[in-house]
Amino acid sequence: MAVLPVPMPSAKMAAVEKRRPAVAPPAGFTDSGRQSVSRAAGAAESEEDFLRQVGVTEMLRAALLKVLEARPEEPIAFLAHYFENMGLRSPVNGGAGEPPGQLLLQQQRLGRALWHLRLAHHSQRAAFNNNVSVAYECLSAGGRRKRPGLDGRTYSELLRRICRDGQAPEEVVAPLLRKVQCRDHEAVPLSVFRAGTLTCFVLLEFVARAGALFQLLEDPVAAVADRRVGQAVLDTLEGALQASDAAAPARFLEAGSRLGPDSLALALDRAVGGRRPRAPMTREEFLERAAALFIAKVKPVG
Repeated sequence: MAVLPVPMPSAKMAAVEKRRPAVAPPAGFTDSGRQSVSRAAGAAESEEDFLRQVGVTEMLRAALLKVLEARPEEPIAFLAHYFENMGLRSPVNGGAGEPPGQLLLQQQRLGRALWHLRLAHHSQRAAFNNNVSVAYECLSAGGRRKRPGLDGRTYSELLRRICRDGQAPEEVVAPLLRKVQCRDHEAVPLSVFRAGTLTCFVLLEFVARAGALFQLLEDPVAAVADRRVGQAVLDTLEGALQASDAAAPARFLEAGSRLGPDSLALALDRAVGGRRPRAPMTREEFLERAAALFIAKVKPVG
């Protein structure tokens, strides 16, 4: 029986075999088939270390705490504004991130400080005080032409911005600003900064409540209230504020909220039954006089 010759591989087949890729073991596994757990764990640790070293971990933790404090209706938009305002922080020693012009830099710092102050209502004491400290540090940061520390000029401008953005009439808030402002060259400590900002926020809420009260008293057609009725309400409010011995501005709101329906009804009955002639009282006058009762309880700075 004849032996068949074994065919020798041609040059073409040899080239094909040479180009065929070698089979590599699956990623994450060793040659023995076991998963390389130590390598994956080492990579995870190095990534965590990197995020910690560059400050991302602490920054995200702080951002999430702000979300929990403020509990906004749109958390994603809130976080976007939070990180945007973080970007407005100017370098201490100047640099590419510092905008041209000291005035522009100051306006950015004021805007960022106001944003932090509005994150929590003043009734949330711990969160509000923390935000006050952050705003104070933001305005106190040094720059290329500014020494660290908060001066009276920046502090007074912040108070004016708070009242202006609160849409309170200028003639209503002007007496308060004269009480709590500092001189331009004065150094403002954190305690004064906290007291001034808190007083402005409380006054805005006080004026808003007084406006809602006047809306109940006014004639919807003439847009004025009976002066006898308005004066009776103001007298009752003054009595409630004088009965409160607390010096904290937030307590003034508590005193005003104690005006029950019975005390107001009794005051209104006396006013209507009086013999004084009927005269109108405008909303502006009512708000200005109500705010004056509040401001009279505020202690001046210094």
